[in-house]
Amino acid sequence: MTSLEKQVVLVTGCSTGIGQALARELQARGHRPFATARRLESIADLASEGIDTIQLDVKDAASIRAAVRNVVDVAGRIDILVNNAGLNVFGPLAEVPLESLRDVFETNVLGLAAVTQAVFPHMAVRRSGLIVNVGSVVGLLPTPFAGGYCATKSAVHMLSEVLRMEVRPFGIDVVVVQPGGVKSSIADSGARGLERYRSESSRYHRVYAGIEKRAYASQDNPMPAEDFARELVTQAFATPPPRVIRLGTGTDLLTQLAAMPAEQRDAMLSSNFGLDALAE
Repeated sequence: MTSLEKQVVLVTGCSTGIGQALARELQARGHRPFATARRLESIADLASEGIDTIQLDVKDAASIRAAVRNVVDVAGRIDILVNNAGLNVFGPLAEVPLESLRDVFETNVLGLAAVTQAVFPHMAVRRSGLIVNVGSVVGLLPTPFAGGYCATKSAVHMLSEVLRMEVRPFGIDVVVVQPGGVKSSIADSGARGLERYRSESSRYHRVYAGIEKRAYASQDNPMPAEDFARELVTQAFATPPPRVIRLGTGTDLLTQLAAMPAEQRDAMLSSNFGLDALAE
């Protein structure tokens, strides 16, 4: 098994966590990463380290076109696309604000598809490329109070499986990454507005502690983002690449839980996050 060398890599969602660590790891290994984020100031540290940075909002078609054109103009090609940009929102599905839920789907699913569509022609004409889509282990496991995130990551997994078949004739491969717990700020950002469920106006106020517990579950002894990025590059850049990569805290346990009989799984998760109290 050989490893890809000196690749031009477009990475979305580099302001924190996995994306930021990945840009640094790619540069350290001699690749040429183009780190992107909605706000350029959020990736100023990467720019100061000599990493190419570009503004890219995965929900803005013009921003996507400009970013892809910029990379091709500067580097001449895009060898690898890492669709890492993502959002989370926590809370019971029956009460999560629809605008928040819509934002998660537009970012995690439609944004990924939009960037892929923009990059695909450049890979197809060269009949070479790799697309790495970052899903999540909870795309396999329905966990209470994170329904929107679970659903979008499940969608990422299925889109990746279909995409792999469709782009293979053009010499392009697809890897889907299913992280467990990795150190990032996604819990803090996803927990914004969580206080609404503490209020007695929420039918879930009695289990607010469980909602909060779920919001920060991924940050309980998480894998350092730098370690995650190092192992991800090692595995994803192998030739041939694996179909699926699972890394991060709790990955094995959560995949085993996902494979349990549904009634047993639901009972365990309901108990763990306090939902049983609502039936009393």
